[in-house]
Amino acid sequence: MADYLNIIYNKNTRPINEYPGKLINHLINKYQLKKGSKLLEPGVGRGEFLMEFQKRGIECYGVDISSFAGMDFKNIEVKTGIDIDNDVLPYQDNFFDIIYSKSFMEHLVNPEHFLKEAFRVLKPGGKIICMIPDWEANYKIYFDDHTHKTPFTIQSLEDILKICDFKEVNVIKFRQLPITWKYPLVNLISKIISPFIRVRTKNKFLRWSRELMLIGYGEKTI
Repeated sequence: MADYLNIIYNKNTRPINEYPGKLINHLINKYQLKKGSKLLEPGVGRGEFLMEFQKRGIECYGVDISSFAGMDFKNIEVKTGIDIDNDVLPYQDNFFDIIYSKSFMEHLVNPEHFLKEAFRVLKPGGKIICMIPDWEANYKIYFDDHTHKTPFTIQSLEDILKICDFKEVNVIKFRQLPITWKYPLVNLISKIISPFIRVRTKNKFLRWSRELMLIGYGEKTI
């Protein structure tokens, strides 16, 4: 059987671009992530986001079920063959300062298991940042990806983080258009036009005006 990562996210059909660097800069500033912190990305995939964290002085680790994950990494430890729906994370308690994931938790049948493991391996004071497609904005195309298992809304993501003992929980809706991070007026315009945009438009600007992500944030308090 062909590997999902190698088929759906190969670099020929989805070339790497400047977006990962822009997103990671935004998240580092927004959540005050510090150089020298230890960060784990589960479901690391091709690793372009993890590599951007590393470029900014963060000590990076990754895990993924796919044997193709992390093939291009230099000086980053990536453990493959890890079924995060069922396996424990292969790290000791209180090891990481940050756990970051993007487009990952919706692929899990049992996200609560992952979040309990994330809590275990985070240090006291550690942060979790999880980016997930917003079900309310994406429900018509959510299962175009047959590996999507668990939809999330603001309320459900907030609840599961709290159930798994995270504190200072905050969940927001987020457009993946970098210009909207800097100019609130553009974000407002995108919100106004989004209901009129075709669901499966190929135009990336229009698609990202319509499709929203959730960013869930929580802390492991001391």
